[in-house]
Amino acid sequence: MAHLPGQAAPDIALGLPGDARRLADLRGRFVYLDFWASWCTPCRLSFPWMNALHDRLGPQGLQVVAINLDVERADADRFLQRHPARFLVGFDPRGDSPRAFQVKAMPTSVLVAPDGQVVSVQRGFVPEHVADYEARIEAALRGRS
Repeated sequence: MAHLPGQAAPDIALGLPGDARRLADLRGRFVYLDFWASWCTPCRLSFPWMNALHDRLGPQGLQVVAINLDVERADADRFLQRHPARFLVGFDPRGDSPRAFQVKAMPTSVLVAPDGQVVSVQRGFVPEHVADYEARIEAALRGRS
């Protein structure tokens, strides 16, 4: 079970243009990896929060990467027009990356340490729990050696 805290994160393809094509390409940074889809109602709420997270903690070493799982890219593009992202967005219409992480709910987010180990897994997004999410991420960033 590669998605458990303390275990190595699978080296998935991120579906990104440019140099960071695989999760291993982002080693050395904390990665907040979010799996989402256009039909996911909580995802609409999580995108503004992830923008703020990226803006605030990016300079401290956090890279937010959201991987879209829609089969039709046009569905994802429409979502992104309504909910723009200031962080990296990849696309996995085949669903290989969520299978590797055994994703069971939308959205699911995985915090990966600079060494590639899973720090935490968050299933779903509840705005009332944002303070808890942020506390976990900030504690991981502070504990970085």
